[in-house]
Amino acid sequence: MGVCSALRPQDQVFGNHRSHGHYLAKGGDMNKLAAEIWGKETGCSKGRGGSMHIAAPEVGFMGATPIVAGTVSLAVGAALAAKIKREDRIVVSFFGDGAMGEGVVYESLNLAALWELPIIFVCENNGYATHMPLKKHFPTKDLYLAPLDEWCIQIDGNDVKEVYDTTQEAKHHLPAFIEAKTYRLCGHVGPDDNILGEHLDIRPKEEIEEWEKRDPIKTTRHLIYLRDPYDLRSLEDEVATEVNGAIEYARSSPWPKKEDLLRDVYA
Repeated sequence: MGVCSALRPQDQVFGNHRSHGHYLAKGGDMNKLAAEIWGKETGCSKGRGGSMHIAAPEVGFMGATPIVAGTVSLAVGAALAAKIKREDRIVVSFFGDGAMGEGVVYESLNLAALWELPIIFVCENNGYATHMPLKKHFPTKDLYLAPLDEWCIQIDGNDVKEVYDTTQEAKHHLPAFIEAKTYRLCGHVGPDDNILGEHLDIRPKEEIEEWEKRDPIKTTRHLIYLRDPYDLRSLEDEVATEVNGAIEYARSSPWPKKEDLLRDVYA
C-alpha cells in the first residue's frame, strides 16, 4: 500500500506470486478479483487465471505469476519501452527475498542500471523462502547491498509511512532498489503450516509473536484511531461493505462456458 500510494495512474506495477495486495493497492476492482479467485467469467482474467494470474492493466497493474521472479524482466522491458517512447511513467517490480537467488533478477538489475531505466525494484524480504531461512539461501542478510549500480536502501516494510516516503524519494533516483524488511504471520501454504510455530512451520513462536506486534494493519489502524475514532469506524464499515459485496458478486457471477475455454489461449 505504501508503494502504490506514491504512484500515479500512468505508472505500472508488476507483481509476484502473491499480489492480491498489489492489485488492490494499484486500484484493481475487488469484485473482479473475488470473481477470479472463484473461477468465474466476470473475473479480472475471465476465470482462467485463478488466484495467482491476476491483472488489471486498465489501472496499471500489469500482472502476476506464480513463477518466482517471473515478472522482473517484464518490468524492465516496460521501463525500457517508457524510456524509448519518452513517456512519463515509472515502473515498479515487486518480488520476494527468494527471488534474489534467480539469475534473471541480476540480469534485470544490470540492464536497468546500464540503460538508466525508470524503474523501482521492491524486494519484500520476509526472511523466508517457503520454509528456508534467508541465511541458508543468501550470503548476506542485507539484500539491498546486492544490486549493481542502483540507488539502494533498506527500510522497515511494516511501516506504511516509511514505505510511502521512501518510494517518493526513490522516484528521484531511478533506477532504484528498495529492500522492505517484513514478515509473514501465517504459514507459507496449506492448513498445517498455518498453525504458527508448529508442524511444518519451522519458525520459532517467539519470532512470530515479536513480529506480530509490528503488524502493519494493526499499527495503521491504531494511528487512524488516534486521529479520529469515528473515521476508523466509518472506514471499517466501508471496507466490510465492499468485501461482502465482492463475495456476493463472485458467488452470483456465471461460470465460464465450455465452448469458451480456449478463448484467449495462445501457444
